Amino acid sequence: MYVGVVLAAGGGLRMGGPKAEIEIGGERLLDRAVEALRDGGCTVVIAVVREGVVVDGGGTAVVNPDPTRGMRSSLELGLEAASRYPNVDAIAVGLVDLPGIDARTVRAILDGWQHGRIAVGKAGDSRVHPAVMAPLQWMQAVTLADVDEGARRYLAAHADLVDEIEVTAAPDDLDTPDDLAAWRNSRANP
Repeated sequence: MYVGVVLAAGGGLRMGGPKAEIEIGGERLLDRAVEALRDGGCTVVIAVVREGVVVDGGGTAVVNPDPTRGMRSSLELGLEAASRYPNVDAIAVGLVDLPGIDARTVRAILDGWQHGRIAVGKAGDSRVHPAVMAPLQWMQAVTLADVDEGARRYLAAHADLVDEIEVTAAPDDLDTPDDLAAWRNSRANP
């Protein structure tokens, strides 16, 4: 069984506010991320959110009571929630601010994952989420992570285990209002 975790509790400092409820094409970033993981093959999808954010579309909300503690705190909460489910083979962790990640991308990465290994997407020269690995590997990744990191250090320390799965996703990361405007403009004027 695959469990998906969406990290969506951040304050979006460079964006000027939290990103989870930003809408693109009439759909919140949070809903897009939950849907991509769910439709891509995750049996359970956990969304780590700020207080007051409602999770729709088949996701389960886990509230980070103090998101100022950084991304690692949200990752810890998501992994803790995932650990409550029996028979979890792998956990796919994604970020809320990657609107180009769709169900096809998630499915390709899940299909490319192998026990004992780590799967990430590769679109051109960029790695894309979700990162997929076994629960024990995620727990080890958290112990290496800095306050505002996820699995970056773990992936670097275990590069020999990382399989990059070719995907056609748009790797755009929406960090600033300019990023958001550029994304919307590129979709309005293909």
